[in-house]
Amino acid sequence: MLPFFLQKALGVRQYHVASVLCQRAKVAMSHFEPNDYIRYDLLEKNIDIVRKRLNRPLTLSEKLVYGHLDDPANQEIERGKTYLRLRPDRVAMQDATAQMAMLQFISSGLPKVAVPSTIHCDHLIEAQVGGEKDLRRAKDINQEVYNFLASAGAKYGVGFWRPGSGIIHQIILENYAYPGALLIGTDSHTPNGGGLGAICIGVGGADAVDVMAGIPWELKCPKVIGVKLTGSLSGWTSPKDVILKVAGILTVKGGTGAIVEYHGPGVDSISCTGMATICNMGAEIGATTSVFPYNHRMKTYLNKTGRKDIANLAEEFKAHLVPDPGCHYDQVIEINLNELKPLINGPFTPDLAHSVAEVGAVAEKEGWPVDIRVGLIGSCTNSSYEDMGRSAAVAKQAWITDSSASPSSPSHQALSRSAPPLSGTAIQLFIPQAAEPPFPAPDNACPPFSPAGTGPEGCGRHVLANACGPCIGQWDRKDIKKGEKNTIVTSYNRNFTGRNDANPETHAFVTSPEIVTALAIAGTLKFNPETDFLTGKDGKKFKLEAPNADELPHTNFDPGQDTYQHPPKDGSGQRVDVSPTSQRLQLLEPFDKWDGKDLEDLQILIKVKGKCTTDHISAAGPWLKFRGHLDNISNNLLIGAINIENGKANSVRNASPRSSVPSLTLPATTRWKHGIRWVVIGDENYGEGSSREHAALEPRHLGGRAIITKSFARIHETNLKKQGLLPLTFADPADYNKIHPVDKLTIQGLKDFAPGKPLTCIIKHPNGTQETILLNHTFNESQIEWFRAGSALNRMKELQG
Repeated sequence: MLPFFLQKALGVRQYHVASVLCQRAKVAMSHFEPNDYIRYDLLEKNIDIVRKRLNRPLTLSEKLVYGHLDDPANQEIERGKTYLRLRPDRVAMQDATAQMAMLQFISSGLPKVAVPSTIHCDHLIEAQVGGEKDLRRAKDINQEVYNFLASAGAKYGVGFWRPGSGIIHQIILENYAYPGALLIGTDSHTPNGGGLGAICIGVGGADAVDVMAGIPWELKCPKVIGVKLTGSLSGWTSPKDVILKVAGILTVKGGTGAIVEYHGPGVDSISCTGMATICNMGAEIGATTSVFPYNHRMKTYLNKTGRKDIANLAEEFKAHLVPDPGCHYDQVIEINLNELKPLINGPFTPDLAHSVAEVGAVAEKEGWPVDIRVGLIGSCTNSSYEDMGRSAAVAKQAWITDSSASPSSPSHQALSRSAPPLSGTAIQLFIPQAAEPPFPAPDNACPPFSPAGTGPEGCGRHVLANACGPCIGQWDRKDIKKGEKNTIVTSYNRNFTGRNDANPETHAFVTSPEIVTALAIAGTLKFNPETDFLTGKDGKKFKLEAPNADELPHTNFDPGQDTYQHPPKDGSGQRVDVSPTSQRLQLLEPFDKWDGKDLEDLQILIKVKGKCTTDHISAAGPWLKFRGHLDNISNNLLIGAINIENGKANSVRNASPRSSVPSLTLPATTRWKHGIRWVVIGDENYGEGSSREHAALEPRHLGGRAIITKSFARIHETNLKKQGLLPLTFADPADYNKIHPVDKLTIQGLKDFAPGKPLTCIIKHPNGTQETILLNHTFNESQIEWFRAGSALNRMKELQG
């Protein structure tokens, strides 16, 4: 344990002692951690303190966030302005981001995590030939990384979920999330847990290190967007359509700095896993997180997943798990579920909403391919028992509709990957984490989807490994060539250019699993299952009926194979090896401290045009294997960003005196500029998408000092600050047009760097003229100390020293 004086200096909470002494009803947060208890008593106490201070009703988001304040009696609270110091209940990390998070924790010098924490191996498994074979291949290829994560977890007290366990967010929903919890995770879709009434927030690895170190975690006090739901879902309309509608209204940046809080009578028509789907994809509107109020759907889900004691405790504290009557929202959106129609969003951005009835006509007008090459269902957004059941209900109709009703029937063959009569579309599935079984019970089973069915070769479905797969670019796609224009439909959450298969010409559309299945059967975007007919081999027309499926299995969830590794009580004797010659892992060196001077004559690495997500800044797919090796993964820096000079990706002006080549890739440019400090100029909502802190680590590693944009996505802005970079915004967005890639910039005012005080930027043009503009920032006092120390981790070590 840390010395008491150091615990006090770092703000380490006496977590386990307090939980044992103060809990009214001792209920464990998870059966994996029987000695870590739910603290509803502390939540209640903090809410009462804050409510008296603010003297007004509280939203559910405010109750749950302010209920986790480090100092509720003295914390300054103003939505959208002040920074809150919070005490999360736990940390969850997926294997791609956990590598850097654990490397940073190792660098901190701390002996053990201060809060319950877990690692989940779901990102490094590439979809290639099929689930079982792909999993074996992943274990072999990634053995070094899995061994590192397992041994680091054992040494520092972190639970380890082995590869094949399932997608992190489903495991959290089934085992760790509970109403009223505050959980942070190193994945942008951590908000999935909001479907169980928890505040679950995606962060970078450095934020996770703060929480694992027992340091109060800082979050800008969120605004609250209320989404009032009336009516009820029915027919082909699903929970996915709610968030697709919200995304169309708010756009990819409309939720930035806010929690989206769903409420109203329509909530009760949505299953717990359906609510999780809605919260999961809230990441696509930039929201801090999303949450639903506690209700009977959550109670049923808790009971089914073996957590009746938590359900009973939540019932006792229910008044604190719903919004106060008369509470105020910063913005209110109303959606009548009776009027909501099935939607499909895309391509290339998750907020481009179309009705399923109209998307075919829009595609023809825009020149998008209408023929569907692949249908993908599952992912962390839509792989619940209910999701698979509704998809199977659609597929079953096509399978049995032919008069022969046999496995060789044309409707059955329509699901095949080999020249079927109806469509050439491949349907590929994820197996959900729940193992009871992953598809509907035998009496309702659809042979194409049933585990005991005819298999991938006969029925056409292709069951992928229990992992993220194509959703994050882990897809070794063979049916097309790169550059070939094509359309796919998925039940995923993101559809950025090249996101799924690294092909910039793949037009990806996001919709519900049942609509994916229906469109894949038809093979075209021009099919509307609500009105259109299909034709079987016998020439008879038939119409798909709206699917129905059980919300949960009739029996309890079967945990399946034991894939969890408990950390030992004492991990001090555990050894964590990182080979100095490894190409997958690399111990971290501290970043240099600020030299106390203004940043003068910064070169512009690139002026980015348009959308620049973390996928553009630090690509996934084949680069995932380098997530634990900062220098190697830095070779993908900004390779997807579009250069305003030439409209191309990964091509910038060559200013190197050592080469006559007119243009260079971004990583090559930074390599020859080693030792030269540079800046990136960005457009709107820079860094949207994944929580990927490599998009902040890489520019810092290769000489970046500032990123100047019109606006930032929340997680990326924080990640940049954590690594000692300056995320700055134009005081006047029009000043973006004043800067040219050949200019040099000087950022002044750093000696007097203070919260709320703009910095000055001098633009030096090649002709000798200069212009001066103002740059805004959102740094608070402690974040300014991160910059001065060189990174948040450096600052933590200074405090320890």
